[in-house]
Amino acid sequence: MLFWTIIKVALKSLFANKLRTFLAMLGIIIGVGAVISMLALGAGAQKRVMERIASMGTNLLLVHPGQRGFRGVKSDTSQRLKLSDAKAILEQLPHVYQVAPVVRGNIQLKYFNKNIQSNVIGSSITYFPVRNFQIEKGRAFTEGEVSRMARVAVLGPNTAKNLFEETSPVGETIKIKGINFRVVGITKAKGSRGRHNPDDQAVIPYTTAMKQLLGLDYLHEIDIQAVDNASLDKAQEGTTSLLRKRHRSVEGVPDDFHIHNQAEIVETASEVSRTFTILLGSIAGISLLVGGIGIMNIMLVTVTERTREIGVRKAIGAKNRDILLQFLIEAIVLSGFGGVIGVALGVGAAEMIGKWTQFLTLAKPSSVLLALSFSAAVGIFFGYYPARRAALLNPIEALRYE
Repeated sequence: MLFWTIIKVALKSLFANKLRTFLAMLGIIIGVGAVISMLALGAGAQKRVMERIASMGTNLLLVHPGQRGFRGVKSDTSQRLKLSDAKAILEQLPHVYQVAPVVRGNIQLKYFNKNIQSNVIGSSITYFPVRNFQIEKGRAFTEGEVSRMARVAVLGPNTAKNLFEETSPVGETIKIKGINFRVVGITKAKGSRGRHNPDDQAVIPYTTAMKQLLGLDYLHEIDIQAVDNASLDKAQEGTTSLLRKRHRSVEGVPDDFHIHNQAEIVETASEVSRTFTILLGSIAGISLLVGGIGIMNIMLVTVTERTREIGVRKAIGAKNRDILLQFLIEAIVLSGFGGVIGVALGVGAAEMIGKWTQFLTLAKPSSVLLALSFSAAVGIFFGYYPARRAALLNPIEALRYE
């Protein structure tokens, strides 16, 4: 039989029993749709994590006091990070570009009858470029305001909206822990969420925060920006060596500080996201395999029902390969059409998940191609046995079949 004739016969056979054809495709449709939507969810989560890490800043090192303990928990220590540590890092390490000392506290902010709890960050003017903040309205505070412990604040967009709603806060006075502060600027939104949301904070001079609000003589964190990405490891090594010397660390005793390297954070987050995506895709792939088993069952029933037809075709000259190809094409068409419908269903489901849950979903072309290829492979794999069984039928026995 000619190839196109075989395809025509296969399609005619499928459309002769539309309900059975649809039920055979249903498992593939659900399987491919699940794979596409799960991979889109995983890819969206990975992109969101990478965006959040990138919003922290570039070429960044974060120094925290305390030892890195079990599961990253910091053990208590008598040694603290000092302002002099931050100055020494900037002055003595050539691979360090900028340094920002940081203190923080969760403090009440008030504007007339509006009261909110917000993260209050005390830092220097370098905090904004180091942490990749841009000013949307107004300005950042100046070096002079830091030196004279000025009571000025730069608000995150969420904090500004919670206090002032649609009114511009620039130039207005708010109370932080009962002390008047003048709002001088608002940062651009980063679109982050969670406990330490950079859109939900107020940044003030560290001198003001340490002396007037928190009563501290030590730092909670030192943010370090390396000269470039290639200098990041050298900046970390230099910082470690310098702080060990300044803190008089003893050989063999754990350091009383620990450093988070942004490159390591990115690598860890990428690995977790990839594992998450593979896990979701694998779980969804199981349903695709179940769909393949469904196709095999339907094709076996079809071969049994069409035994006499197969016998007639063989009697008038059809070869084994013609019968094999016909039934194999039927299985591939089932899985192929099911795959296409499943892709549309999966992309639509991913969009709906994104709208309903506010999760970012990203249906990549590579995911679509992978799902379609896998569905075609499932059709070939699970369709081959029924097709081979049909091809090997004895024509005389087939013609006798009732």
